[in-house]
Amino acid sequence: MAVLEKIETYRKQLIAIRQDFHEHPELGMEEYRTSDTVADLLQEWGITVHRNIGGTGIVGVLKNGTSTRSIGLRADMDALPMEELGNLAYRSVNAGRMHACGHDGHTTMLLGAARYLAETRRFDGTVNFIFQPAEEGRGGAAAMLRDGLFEDFPCQSIFGMHNWPGLAVGRCAINAGALWAGGGFFEITVKGRGAHGARPERAIDPMLCACHVVTALQSIVSRNVPPYKEAVISVTRIEGGHASNVIPDSVTIGGTLRCLDPALLQDMRARMHGVASGVASAFGATAEVEFPVEFLPVINDRTCTELMVAAAGDICGTENINPAMEPVMTSEDFSYMLERVPGAYLCLGNGDTQMLHHPEYNFNDEALVFGASILSRLAERALPVG
Repeated sequence: MAVLEKIETYRKQLIAIRQDFHEHPELGMEEYRTSDTVADLLQEWGITVHRNIGGTGIVGVLKNGTSTRSIGLRADMDALPMEELGNLAYRSVNAGRMHACGHDGHTTMLLGAARYLAETRRFDGTVNFIFQPAEEGRGGAAAMLRDGLFEDFPCQSIFGMHNWPGLAVGRCAINAGALWAGGGFFEITVKGRGAHGARPERAIDPMLCACHVVTALQSIVSRNVPPYKEAVISVTRIEGGHASNVIPDSVTIGGTLRCLDPALLQDMRARMHGVASGVASAFGATAEVEFPVEFLPVINDRTCTELMVAAAGDICGTENINPAMEPVMTSEDFSYMLERVPGAYLCLGNGDTQMLHHPEYNFNDEALVFGASILSRLAERALPVG
């Protein structure tokens, strides 16, 4: 029986699992119920389970044959801290938490591949099923690596995928090279001297200074980044003060920066320090720049990309695979795993749905069988029998 045909028989179970995850979303490093469900299913299918890798992470290990070859298949499990809108029958029951990025679907697709490979065993080697916690800015990939992910579960290559709204179900997109941007979140603390709002001459106004810092930050992309390079700096938050007639002592600026080039990313970070401190100094204030959350660019290995394109073509048809996807400026901490082990990351069509991180987003259950089948076929191609 062909991969797609076999996994099609799991459809009802996969949909039930995915919708259950959606109804019970958990934030990064709090995926206790999700991890329990994943572990129970893996054990039911005869897969060896290792728990608490990088916090709430799980690695399932399935060996077959005599080969020493091994690969990793990875999915993320966490939800976002946001309220869900819409009227789904399985809408989130956890206030302020929502699967708005499709990690419920990613986890379910990897479970589907695990069941298939455990039942068919048409591979020779070891498959490590990596269920990662805390992808959404909480450092789950790095935590798993610190816990010895690749030392304890060696992988010669590693693969993952992300659903992609706007791309038809049954279609895929990927490229060999930089696919998703690196970057992270920043916080700039501007410190001045507070005073009465009616006596600004006695203050060093951090609010005015912060406004000029925000404007000056935009010059980095327009004047320090080469025009042929893709980069963005977005200020998304300014916080300071509590009263209309009080100039505060300090103001915090928050936002994100993204770039596809690791070296340029370092230059941008250094330039942000220089711009912020320089502008603040001109106002008699100070500015401290921190990057509490950072990501590397997702850079696909060419050989691994070709393997993933072939596997996706087996399932969806080669005419439905775009092997030259334009890079995007979103980020993904799978990049830390790709820095250690060659691999590839694929975008899987989610159909005409709301975009990622939208309060009415929903993973398209029609994509489940395709994603699980691609991961399964990938293992068969990477670890061929005979």
